[in-house]
Amino acid sequence: MANYPDLTKFLAAASGGPGVFDDQVIPYLIKVWLDDYGRIGIAFDVVETEVGGFNYLFDIAAERLLAAFGISRGRHGEPRDRSRMAGHPLSAGPLYHRGHAIPHTLGGPTDINLVPQLGAINVGPFRELEKRAVATPGSLYFTYWIYRTPRDQKPIAVDQGLLIPGRPPEIHHYRN
Repeated sequence: MANYPDLTKFLAAASGGPGVFDDQVIPYLIKVWLDDYGRIGIAFDVVETEVGGFNYLFDIAAERLLAAFGISRGRHGEPRDRSRMAGHPLSAGPLYHRGHAIPHTLGGPTDINLVPQLGAINVGPFRELEKRAVATPGSLYFTYWIYRTPRDQKPIAVDQGLLIPGRPPEIHHYRN
């Protein structure tokens, strides 16, 4: 599990406005995630890509999503591309959904943004923080997906976070 000891300090010192997360918070999160990801002892090839205003860390070698993050712009009103989601495999079993790393209501697309997620988490406790991210433009929302072995395609856990300048970080850890 990733550990975020410096986030409280960064957020307490931050004031609102564009770029508040760029200098310290996002580089810090990426370092924490890559350090934690390396604990399973693999040579990884992680790239960062941007889709629709959100950033994704993707391990090319393992073909899996590591993290997704971005700044809330409020509610995203575009309809889902159901044909794209329907083509995404459901290989993790009947208890799993095609979970969104970044919720569609926040602007998360399909494809790279879809992760096998326990349905009970996806439509349960995960939704609360997703809704708060949508309702808090300017906040930073993230998910960090945790894997057991170098080749697993199904995460064993996820860290879900909402960061608002001047407030303590809110990070939830869920088993998957």
